[in-house]
Amino acid sequence: MSGKVVLVTGGSRGIGKATIVEFAKRGYNVVINYHNKAEAAFALKRQLETEYRVKTLTVGADVRSEVEVKRMIAGVVGEFGKIDVVVNNAGIVYDRDFEDITVEEFEDTLRTNVIGAFLVAREAAKYMLDGSVIVNVSSTNGTKTISPECLDYNISKIGLQSLTRDLAYQFRPHIRVNAVAIGWADTDMNKDLSDDYIKSETDKIYLGRFAKPKEIAQVICFLASDQSSYVNGEIVTIDGGC
Repeated sequence: MSGKVVLVTGGSRGIGKATIVEFAKRGYNVVINYHNKAEAAFALKRQLETEYRVKTLTVGADVRSEVEVKRMIAGVVGEFGKIDVVVNNAGIVYDRDFEDITVEEFEDTLRTNVIGAFLVAREAAKYMLDGSVIVNVSSTNGTKTISPECLDYNISKIGLQSLTRDLAYQFRPHIRVNAVAIGWADTDMNKDLSDDYIKSETDKIYLGRFAKPKEIAQVICFLASDQSSYVNGEIVTIDGGC
C-alpha cells in the first residue's frame, strides 16, 4: 500500500486513532484530522513517523465548517497530490434526559455527524481516483438501539447510513462507499459510564465485552482494501452480537 493516502477525521483519539495506526501499519501515508485535540494529534504523528516511517500530516479543521473542510482538503492535496481513502469518523454525542434536549445541541449533532461527513466526502471526492474508498463510522444506534436520551445521535447515525448509500450511488463506479455500524467500544467517549451500566450493557453482548478500538479499525481497513473490492453501499455491523 506504499504511497496511498488516507484521511481520518477525528483521528487523534479513540476509534480514529486506532484506525490511523492500522493504516500506518499497512504502509499508508496518513492524515490526522483533529478539532480540539492538537496535542494528541501531534503526539500520534511523532509515534507513527518513528514506528512505521510513513508520511504523516496533521490538519486542524472543524468538519461542521464548509470553509474549514475545503481548506483541509486543499492542504492534503497540496501535500500528497491525492486522497485514496477517507474515513468519516468525527462525531459527537450528548447524553441527557429527553426533556433536556435542546434544539442547539440537536443541530450541533446533525451538523457534526451527518453534514460534516457530507462536506468531507463531497470535497475529497474531487481528488479521488478510480478505486478510491470512503468509509463512514456509524453506530448500532442507527439500526438496533432505542434510547430517547440521545435521539439526536440516533437520528444522525441513521442519516449517516442513508448518506452512505446515496454516496455509493453518486460516486459509482469510481469510488466505493461503505459504513460500519459499531456497538459499544472501550474508548474515552465511554470512560465515564458507571460500572452497573457497563455490566447491564455487556450482558446484552454475545461476546460478553466491549470492542477494542483495534477490532473496529481492522474492519475499516478491510473495507478500504482490495479484499473488499465488491462491497459497496453496505452497512457492516460490529457489535459482538447483541
